[in-house]
Amino acid sequence: MSTKPMIDRYSWIELIAIYAGIFLFLAFILAPFAEGFLVSLKPLSLLFSSPYSFIPENGSFDAYISMLETVPGLFRFILNSIFISSVCTIVVLILVVPAAYAFARFPFSGSGALLGMFLAVNMFSGAVLLIPLFRLMRALGLLNTYFAMIVPGVAFLIPTAIWLLRTYMMRIPRELDEAAWVDGASRFYTLRRVILPLAMPGIAVVAITTFIGAYAQQFIFALTFNSKTEFMPLPIGLFAYFGRQEVIWNELMAASFVGIAPVFIIIIFLQRYLVAGLTAGAVK
Repeated sequence: MSTKPMIDRYSWIELIAIYAGIFLFLAFILAPFAEGFLVSLKPLSLLFSSPYSFIPENGSFDAYISMLETVPGLFRFILNSIFISSVCTIVVLILVVPAAYAFARFPFSGSGALLGMFLAVNMFSGAVLLIPLFRLMRALGLLNTYFAMIVPGVAFLIPTAIWLLRTYMMRIPRELDEAAWVDGASRFYTLRRVILPLAMPGIAVVAITTFIGAYAQQFIFALTFNSKTEFMPLPIGLFAYFGRQEVIWNELMAASFVGIAPVFIIIIFLQRYLVAGLTAGAVK
C-alpha cells in the first residue's frame, strides 16, 4: 500500500482544478459579504453612480458613525438578539442532550420514524406555521415578550440538534456505558459522568450551530409575535428604521455588519472547538 499522501497523488492539472473549484466556491460565498462591506464604506451619492464601481474611491467609515443616529437603539437590538439566541441555545441543549443519548443508546420501536418526523419539521418554512403559532402564542399570553420568539425558535432548532448530537454519541464506545453499569452506576450518572465529558466536542458544535441558527431566524417570528420596541431583535430593529421612507444603503450595511459582529467573534474564538467537534466524531 502506498504511503504517499493523498494530495500528492494528484497530477498538477488535477490540483489546479481542485484549488480553482475551492476558490470559486469561496468567492461565491464571500462575494456578498465583501460587496456589502464595500457599500458601507461608500458615500451614499456614489452608490448609484454609473458606471458602477466596486472599489470605493472616497471610502470612509462615516456610515458606521452616522448609523448610530439613524438607529439609536441598535445596541439594544443586538443585546436582544444575543439574549434570545443564548436562551434558545441553553434550552435546546437541556432538552437535546438526554434525547440524543436515548436515541443513540436505547433504540425502541418507532425510533427511526420519530427521527424522520423530527427531520421533516425542518422541511416546513416558519411562514407556513405562522397562523397556528400566533394563535398558540396568544392563548399562552406570550405575545410581545421574549418567549414569543424563544419558544418557536427552540422548536425549530431541536430536530437538527438531536440529529447532530445523536450521530456523535453513537460513535462513543458502548462498552463505556456497560462498564459503568457493571460498577453500579445509574443511567443518569453514566450520562453525566461518562458520556458528557466525551461528548463535549459534539455538544460544542451543537451549541455553536444552534446559537447561529437562533440568531439568524428571528425576523419572521419577531415580525409576527412582537410589536414592542424593547423586545425587538436586530433584524426587526433594522427593518423598522430602514423600511419607512427611503433606504440609506451604506448605513444599513454598516449597521448590519455591526449587528453580525458578535456571531463572527464567536466563530473566531470558538472555531477550534467547532473543528475539533466535527473531526473528532470521525475517529471515535
